[in-house]
Amino acid sequence: MPIKKYLLTGLLVWLPLTITLWLLLWLVGLLDAIFGGLLTGLSTVSSLSTRSLIEELRRIPGLGVILVFSVLLLTGALVSNVAGRWWFEQWDRLFTRIPVFKSIYNSVKKVSDTLFSSNGNAFRKAMLVQYPRAGVWTIAFQTGTPGGEVASHLGPDFVSVYVPTTPNPTSGFFLMLPRTEIIELHMSVDEALTYVISMGSVAPSGVRRGTAIPSK
Repeated sequence: MPIKKYLLTGLLVWLPLTITLWLLLWLVGLLDAIFGGLLTGLSTVSSLSTRSLIEELRRIPGLGVILVFSVLLLTGALVSNVAGRWWFEQWDRLFTRIPVFKSIYNSVKKVSDTLFSSNGNAFRKAMLVQYPRAGVWTIAFQTGTPGGEVASHLGPDFVSVYVPTTPNPTSGFFLMLPRTEIIELHMSVDEALTYVISMGSVAPSGVRRGTAIPSK
């Protein structure tokens, strides 16, 4: 029926926009709530004139986003010079000496340095791997190569990969596979993520055929 067709077409047009706006509004609301709570705590220990200023700040929409953006921008600018890097090293040295806290901080720092470093290879290659059994293929992302004791047991021709779940790619599985069992894809990481999130319904177009990674 034409009505059903029109309804589905309209849904396909508005659904991505609606979900995107909902996620953005949720993020803005979350950050506003966090900073609103901080401002409330400050107002309890501030003078009357300062409290009125805090109340005015709380009425600013998107305050949390503005503050996070400003702090990130300012921090990046400071750490980019010699003096800022020195202060960052002192900050880092302090946090790595606090019991319990240092374990979490070091782990998160190593992961973030690996993922967001411009010189790293994590999540910069999409590939096909056989998972959860031989003959069944899925998309994975290279996160590096095994190191330390693990590498001494496996050997040099292994690759570390992350296999995301669908439609939520933020959860998944970490695997170490032989290079000979991996097919490197020429599609971009964004295209591969779209393919995973859409459960295969949105296939990348104009992609060359993948080739197996040659063993070293």
